[in-house]
Amino acid sequence: MPLLDDLMPWSVAPPRLGRDWVVAPDERTLRSRWDLLVRSEGAERERLFGPTRSRTLRMSVAALPGRTSGTGPLAQERGPCPNPVRIRYGPFDEQWLIPDQRLIDAARPELWRVADEHQLFAVEQAYAPKDAGPALTVSAALPDGRSPAGRPGRIRPLHRRPGGLEPNLAPGLLPFLARAYGCEVAPHDVLAWAVAAARPGAAGSAVPLPQEPQLWSTGVELGHRMTALMLRGARGGEKPRLPGGRRPYVRAAIPARPRELRYDAEEETLHVGDGGRISPVPREAWEFEAGGVRILDLWFQRRTEPAEPGTLAAVGPADWPQERTSDLLELITMLALLGELRSQQTELTDAINKPVTSGELRAAGVLPAPAGARHPASVLDHHEEGPGGQFALI
Repeated sequence: MPLLDDLMPWSVAPPRLGRDWVVAPDERTLRSRWDLLVRSEGAERERLFGPTRSRTLRMSVAALPGRTSGTGPLAQERGPCPNPVRIRYGPFDEQWLIPDQRLIDAARPELWRVADEHQLFAVEQAYAPKDAGPALTVSAALPDGRSPAGRPGRIRPLHRRPGGLEPNLAPGLLPFLARAYGCEVAPHDVLAWAVAAARPGAAGSAVPLPQEPQLWSTGVELGHRMTALMLRGARGGEKPRLPGGRRPYVRAAIPARPRELRYDAEEETLHVGDGGRISPVPREAWEFEAGGVRILDLWFQRRTEPAEPGTLAAVGPADWPQERTSDLLELITMLALLGELRSQQTELTDAINKPVTSGELRAAGVLPAPAGARHPASVLDHHEEGPGGQFALI
C-alpha cells in the first residue's frame, strides 16, 4: 500500500519551541508572562527567558510570516506582547502561542506562510505499538506536531500555497482517482479518506486505496465527518454536539485548584478534583487514547501540573477559569463522537480486500512524486520583515 508520504509528499518537521512558557491555555497568561519578561533586567531577564543555542536575548530574528513582532534583540525589548494565536498543542489540545520567532527555537516559517483560512494541516501521529488511537489528525490551527508517544509526527499542509492553491498531493493522483471511481475527487476528499482509512506503522502511515467506487464514497463520507469533529467548528463548521440527554454538564462546581481526575464508569461521571462533577461522560470519551496516552488525562495534566517556582511557566491563573471548563466540555463531546465512529472505521478497513498497490500507482505515472513536490513552494506574494527590520524575500 502507498504511504501517506507518497500521496502527500510535502511534509514539515514539527516546530521546536525551546521553552515551554511561550504556550498557555489562555491569552491572559501569555501576556502576563511577556510583561514580566520585559519588566526584568539583565541577568534576571536572561534567566526568565531561558536561552538556548538557537535563541538568546542578543539575537536579531526575522518576524514570522504574516505576523507583526519585533525583530531586534530581546534584550532591548520594551513593547507590548504580540497578539497570541491559537495552535493545536498535541493531537487534540487547543492552546495559545506568542507568535514571536525570537522566542521559538525553530518555528518552521514555511508553515506560517501557508497558514490561512483555506488551509488544513494533517498531522501524522507517531507510531506506538498496540496504540488504538488515530493515525492521522487534522487541524485548522497551526499544529505543533507533538505526540504523547514521544517521537513527533510530520505535519502535512493540504495546500502548498495560500488561498487553497496547489494541493499537496502527488501530481496525477486526483485524475487517477477520478478515473478509478467515476466521480470528481477534490483534495479534501483525499484527506478525508486518509483520516478514515490510514493505518499506522513504523515506516509511516499506510493509506489503502480501494478498488470499489462505493467503498471510496463510504470512506470519504466517514472521513469528512471525522475531520469536521476534529476541526471543532473551524472553517465555518458547527461545533460538535451530542444529542439531547447525552450532553455533558457540570453537575457540581469544579474547585479552584483541582488535583486529580477520576472516572466512574457506572454513573458516567467525571470527577474533577474534590467535589467537581461532570456527567454524562461517555466511556468512549474517557477511554480515547492517542500515542498510548489517555487524552483527557493529558489535557488535565497540562493544566494542573506544577511548574518550577520563579519561572515564567509558573505564571498562570490563581483559580480554575470558566473558559477552561467550557474547553473541557467541548473536548469530551468531540472525543465521544469520534469514539462512536471507531466501529465504522474498523468496518471500512476490514472491507478493503485488494487495495490499489504502489506498483499500480507507479505504472500510472502517479508515483514517485517529483523531488520538487517534497519541498515548499516559492511564496513571494508579500514582503517579510527580516532581522533588524530588513525586508526578506524581495
